[in-house]
Amino acid sequence: MQHIVWEIKYLSPPLVWRHCQKCKGKKLFRCSDRFRVNAQRKTLDIWLIYKCSDCGATWNATIYSRVSPQSLDPALLEAFHHNDRKLAERFAMDAGMLQRNGAETGLPLYTIAGADFSPDEAVTLVIQSKYNVPIKVSAILRKKLHLSHKDILCRIADRRIRSIPEQDLRCCKLNGGIILLFGADL
Repeated sequence: MQHIVWEIKYLSPPLVWRHCQKCKGKKLFRCSDRFRVNAQRKTLDIWLIYKCSDCGATWNATIYSRVSPQSLDPALLEAFHHNDRKLAERFAMDAGMLQRNGAETGLPLYTIAGADFSPDEAVTLVIQSKYNVPIKVSAILRKKLHLSHKDILCRIADRRIRSIPEQDLRCCKLNGGIILLFGADL
């Protein structure tokens, strides 16, 4: 049985839907890759700054509120102060943090790196993701294997595609990674 690894490569953080005060309606906001750190006596507030794609108005997504500077790792605090791009990406990809801030998240743009194969071959496929982004596994398979939604569903129903541990592949999300088995002799 062939062993193949696919890695999800993110091209940009997801856009978020949020009410814009200037536009007076729900608009798309884009991550600016910048942080705002504000000191309030002995506590800090830290936000990730987003900008309205129409008017440029800013919205601050709360990362930490009223936190003691001593409770944060000094390297992390330094990264916030210097607007570390990788740290901004990590928080921008955190759908839970964005939902707690009242934003509706979309899916990020992504590509799938890894070898192509025929879905009829006996293959163990590992799909890995750097972030816990709720992308449907079936959507990744359709995109990379160039199969229709109906074809994917038939293969799942016939157990020619299954996961370890068993999950409902018609609706399960990637969330970090998954192992799939392909082939008719499973």
